[in-house]
Amino acid sequence: MDAHRCTGTQPQLRHPDTVMAPERLGAMHQTRISFVRSLIRRMANQHWQVSQYRWALSELGFGTAIYRLQTPDNHYHLVVFSDAIADEERNDRVIAEKWDITFALVQGDVDDALLTQLQSNVPLQEAGRNSSKVLVLARANKSVRVFDHLVEALSRGRQPDSQVLASVGYILRTTAVYGNGKFGIADFEILKNNCDFNLSFSAQMCAVYMLRQFSLDWIHFLARQQGGDEAVELARPLQRYLGVGNATGLGMAPYLINHPRIVDQWLSEREKAVAVISNKTVTPAGCETIIPLLQRACLHLQQVVTIDDHQRALNHQAVSDIEAVISSLPFAAKQHQAWQHWLEQNQRYSYEAQEIALACLLELYPEDVDNFENTMNADENLVLSPGITVSDLQQLLATRYRWALDIDFNQPENTYWFWYRSEDKEEPRMGIRGQEPGEDRELGLDIARQVYRLNQALSAESGQCSLAEFLLKQPQFRSIARRAWTLGHCPMGDIQMNVLSQTALPMHLLRCKLAMFGATKFDPRSDRWVRVTFFQGAPLCDEIHDGEWLFPLLPVNDTTTDTATDTTANTSSQPEDNA
Repeated sequence: MDAHRCTGTQPQLRHPDTVMAPERLGAMHQTRISFVRSLIRRMANQHWQVSQYRWALSELGFGTAIYRLQTPDNHYHLVVFSDAIADEERNDRVIAEKWDITFALVQGDVDDALLTQLQSNVPLQEAGRNSSKVLVLARANKSVRVFDHLVEALSRGRQPDSQVLASVGYILRTTAVYGNGKFGIADFEILKNNCDFNLSFSAQMCAVYMLRQFSLDWIHFLARQQGGDEAVELARPLQRYLGVGNATGLGMAPYLINHPRIVDQWLSEREKAVAVISNKTVTPAGCETIIPLLQRACLHLQQVVTIDDHQRALNHQAVSDIEAVISSLPFAAKQHQAWQHWLEQNQRYSYEAQEIALACLLELYPEDVDNFENTMNADENLVLSPGITVSDLQQLLATRYRWALDIDFNQPENTYWFWYRSEDKEEPRMGIRGQEPGEDRELGLDIARQVYRLNQALSAESGQCSLAEFLLKQPQFRSIARRAWTLGHCPMGDIQMNVLSQTALPMHLLRCKLAMFGATKFDPRSDRWVRVTFFQGAPLCDEIHDGEWLFPLLPVNDTTTDTATDTTANTSSQPEDNA
């Protein structure tokens, strides 16, 4: 396969230097083609049905629950195990060995023999060995404060304090969701021909979505156990407001570096969607649609609770910027400007505001945007075209990897960090070069440095020398040469980030992937791990629809309605202790 096939015929896209800058990737938000949105849209269009199949929990809420998923051609079951653990055993890191909830999405039926096997292995997670009928293996911990508050309030016949819910946004948070053939479960290749789950990460997202329903059923069950006839169910607007949390650390960052063709595909397809609609004209009708979305985005950011001062400042700045963006729309419509001009004008504002504006704009044209969800999967091969010369590769590096070549790797601040895997559970970590142990086990994530060294080696050769001959003499450059040549001919190419730099923020990588998944409510707990929420604001299992649910808002105190109000006065900096 020729690497030039990455390009093909496509609309005029924004430049990779703009799109692949780490600061922009670190400001991304959910869009129509994020994976959670694609999943719910497919579920709605094909009338998937989710139902409670088995409920075998004790009065304390421990035991087994099974949910059935019926699609037009297949059926699946989510098998959930609830176990008692001590508070000190509740740990979101990969080194944890016990969790409140473990669960698996299984293809087909779950007979007694398979259920026994699942009971023996799913709660063990990485230490277990599962059937190949298992498509997704995962675990979750509860937000203790939200969980206890909900059960207590509902058992006494009253609705919970919405501010407690706003501070967290979920009942359960996942700490790992496996869907890639590990630990005996089905290999990823199986899903390529599965008509239900052939979209990117759709099986994993579906398992998490069904877990959300379990979390609601769980608190309702326990409320009835404690309150009897006095107990009430959570108001439906508040049910929709609660999603599933996720705690993500450094382990996600290497994925984006180790799968560059996938990242290029994700961002390229999003950019194609932007390009398709950017030449359309700003109209009064379009303004009437996008302005409420932008206003909701402002309110969403004001409601986001984060302990991170920097993220709070970014959110505050974005709110101010979005208000200015909104004020520019009537003039753009009056002048019959193209949306592309509006997007270019928005470049004066923060990355957060720009990405929010982009997400809102995509909502205006579902007929143009939604089909791009079908082309998110990528061919991951990295190849060199036959007959290329040293000069050919040098020219490509000078054009597409200038961001790496301009780095002076002789300066200590540009090689400050090294990445390695810990011995306990092979958890990715960062160490300070020359000061911390582990440098001898450094991971090859230093793409910028590798490109820089490749270019230096090429400069010592004749430009007319064939690249094949060069690589025969210096085989250590084969991998980076294949990568650079392939990604250099792809629309977006590599993420333009030197992960060794003292100023590098892994959070940019984490947020990029989480936004593509469809996460909201970004709450960095440090510069190396973040808590987010999935499916917050999404329709419930008995009302699945393909409508828009961007930027979820906390319902007003009158929870019988679906409107929302600003709650920032009481939630701007509330900590999530033992959440």
